[in-house]
Amino acid sequence: MTMALSSSPHSPAVLTASQFSTHSPFPKLTTSHFFFSTGKPSNQTSYFNLSSSYSTIDRSWSAKVSFFPAFLKKGKSAKVLKEELLEAIDSLDRGADAIPEDQQRVDEIARKLEAVNPTKEPLKSGLLNGKWELLYTTSQSILQTQRPKLLRSRTNYQAINADILRAQNMESWPFFNQVTADLTPLSAKKVAVKFDVFKILGLIPVKAPGRARGELEITYLDEELRVSRGDKGNLFVLKMVDPSYRVPV
Repeated sequence: MTMALSSSPHSPAVLTASQFSTHSPFPKLTTSHFFFSTGKPSNQTSYFNLSSSYSTIDRSWSAKVSFFPAFLKKGKSAKVLKEELLEAIDSLDRGADAIPEDQQRVDEIARKLEAVNPTKEPLKSGLLNGKWELLYTTSQSILQTQRPKLLRSRTNYQAINADILRAQNMESWPFFNQVTADLTPLSAKKVAVKFDVFKILGLIPVKAPGRARGELEITYLDEELRVSRGDKGNLFVLKMVDPSYRVPV
């Protein structure tokens, strides 16, 4: 299942096919299934006070030197960084094919994007509400890499209703598992997640155990992309697919 929650015991979780034993219809829950799932420059110019005219020239030159470094340090825009991030993850099968070098590159771009996050208080923003598709994660349990590719979920979704503090994780073929959860704000961009009901094959309800909890920090949010980090360090990148979708009450 796909959620931008954390892969920790305190992170919002995603129910994935990996939670199901081939010998049992009931999910084997682990916290890794949660993914809703942190001076003044010193003046180095040497002033030679041989005359007042030299001092004037030195100060003028110093002002010009200080201007150019500031100009050169200007970072990339969010639009450019999003394009770089999407390009970096495009061929990685949501992260399943990523090698450590790929993961490092994606993380570096994600951190640059997080630094220009336009939504400082995502839990108070209507942009959070709707259905999101998981594009990339470092959580191996969500990616179900321990299973043959044929038995892995094709697509993972996560829906969030910030107004009623509810969330839902959904898997596509071949299992269609689902899970709903209550959200508790810990800050303007971080939530604790407590899962309540799993639905095996999207139909059979199973009460979630008490350990089905997690935390998720939303580190970037706009109308089309969301980046989140779980309390176990996993990274999640999701795109908005249906802003009108609401979690069933």
